[in-house]
Amino acid sequence: MRGARSAKWVAGAIVVAMAATACGSDDGGNGGDGGGAAGDVNPDGVLVVDLGEPQNPLIPTDTNEVYGSTVLDQLFSNLVDFDDDGELVHVAAESIEPNDDASEWTVTLNEGWTFHDGTDVTADNYVDAWNWAADPANGQKNGYWFEDIEGYGDGETMSGLEVVDETTFTVTLEEPVSYFNYKLAYTPFVPYPDSFFEDPEEFGSNPVGQGPYKFVSWDHNESIVLERNDDYAGDNKAQNGGVTFAMYTDPNAAYQDLVSGNVDVLRQVDPQNLPVYEDDLGDRAIAQPYNAMQSIVPVWYSEDWEDTDPRVLQGISMAIDRESITETILFGSRVPADSFVPPNVRGYEAGIGGEIMEYNPERAKELIEEAGGVPDNEIHIQYNSDGGHQDWVEAVCSDIENNTGITCLTDPKPDFATDLDARDAKEVKSMYRGGWIMDYALNVSFMKELYGTNSSANTGFFSDEEVDRLFSEGDSAATVEETVAAYQEAERVLFEKMPAIPLWSYNVNAGHSEKVTNVNFDTFGKPLITEIQVVD
Repeated sequence: MRGARSAKWVAGAIVVAMAATACGSDDGGNGGDGGGAAGDVNPDGVLVVDLGEPQNPLIPTDTNEVYGSTVLDQLFSNLVDFDDDGELVHVAAESIEPNDDASEWTVTLNEGWTFHDGTDVTADNYVDAWNWAADPANGQKNGYWFEDIEGYGDGETMSGLEVVDETTFTVTLEEPVSYFNYKLAYTPFVPYPDSFFEDPEEFGSNPVGQGPYKFVSWDHNESIVLERNDDYAGDNKAQNGGVTFAMYTDPNAAYQDLVSGNVDVLRQVDPQNLPVYEDDLGDRAIAQPYNAMQSIVPVWYSEDWEDTDPRVLQGISMAIDRESITETILFGSRVPADSFVPPNVRGYEAGIGGEIMEYNPERAKELIEEAGGVPDNEIHIQYNSDGGHQDWVEAVCSDIENNTGITCLTDPKPDFATDLDARDAKEVKSMYRGGWIMDYALNVSFMKELYGTNSSANTGFFSDEEVDRLFSEGDSAATVEETVAAYQEAERVLFEKMPAIPLWSYNVNAGHSEKVTNVNFDTFGKPLITEIQVVD
């Protein structure tokens, strides 16, 4: 899901994604030329990018889905980011330094940054924002991200945050966390201006950040309009005049608008157009891997799973022909999973899921029968209809039903916000489609954030003491290398417990119009909007 990206994977021309292998490079490309555009660059030109309606108001600490975070990426800049190799680079921070055991971190800000309202960005703005977000009374989805900090949960102020001067603050942790600086690449750790605290609800409708774009307007279910921030202090200044996010509930309609020139950047081609988009777009088509996973997630409060043997879920996993679905339904645009972690993330271990991730219908049926099956011999898979998921969800359901005898029904919701609301309200009947983009470039992001008991993204409400203990041990490891190794051990236990069934990792399959050039996507699968140029 999720921050202003300075790193880029060049994908101007078609970067052929090796769908049958775990490819981790950005082979090919033409240096971001983008193809198709001719004429002079208009630095004040405005581009149109497809999107969907954000679930919540535009408050970074209350947003953990892709639509809202895509907008917030433009309005705020994070303290740090990642380069192409997953290494940290500083953005709003000049430096982030740990003490000897990584229990205290000193954050020094770059000078000269201002909010869109003209006020200075200071250490107080970070500390005040983090304290507000962590206060349970404010009910922020991402409030748990601050749980590492000393005094988390104590009320309005965490004892672990201390302002040293206008550009420096310290963060004292409850326990050492070797990779705490990695977490600071995620959106909840941005600062809020003083005006935020006067009326947070109003701020969500008219956000004020310190990023490369300024908020202009939000016509709900229609568009969000941003304009270039000419006073932006970061290196990734906008090379265009602004961006309009056009809201779609039908991915095919978005694709047709791209082809006709009414959309300038399409973030993901829907499955029905995957066979034709390269022919339609030529050198304006884009294909590349990025760090995201697709899964189906059981909700552990339902009668289907609350007392069900995990071997049932292992069997369902073995009943799904990932190779066939990714090749025939998704036209080679996905890579079958063998892990909870995508191949290009630090800590990925090839084949860690073993036979559980291999297609074996006979063994699948045996396991399910041995484990006692599911109540009423029936499951449902919920998904959002506006995301191009219908065909593959139906194919997964068909495999489950044909290979196990379990009746599998699809449960479509009209849009992503409705789907997410049902998850938050514990209204999912049995399982839901889970998609996850990394928050930071470690295997931790694909485990703790999804399956830790208190994680806000854990909307399957999985909870296991052994898993939580292993996550905690990984967090307190002395080095990042040891943390990654500890989480690999935790992943082996996840395959015993089955909090979800991983399906495949994602590729970007996108495109752009003839009106724009220099179109690139980052390792998070998001367009680098600041780099896009509009051509007259």
